[in-house]
Amino acid sequence: MALYIQLLTLTPGGRTEILKDSHKILSTRDYIKEPGVQNLALYGVLGMYDYVNIVEATDNECIARYSLKLGAQAGVHIVTLPAIPTGRMDPTAQHNLSILETEITLDPPNEPSPA
Repeated sequence: MALYIQLLTLTPGGRTEILKDSHKILSTRDYIKEPGVQNLALYGVLGMYDYVNIVEATDNECIARYSLKLGAQAGVHIVTLPAIPTGRMDPTAQHNLSILETEITLDPPNEPSPA
């Protein structure tokens, strides 16, 4: 499965919903069941984006469907970036590419369960 980084920005309607229910984005993200897509982590961030969502998906079509559903239901604009392991970017590498990939294990943050 491919790794994708999603940069989420709340819409005006999304901001209103977050004020009513601070877990709206988390519960919506977990509610959406798109075959071939697995949520790995969600972080609130400071700066020009409100959240960073880290997702695995089998292909671009799966992540596109997931993004459309998430954006519509959670009230967010989404920029989706495919994440490519740096070991795969060296065209002269004569190595087994799987060795060059850096595996990461993401422990879910301690998130309160939705009430």
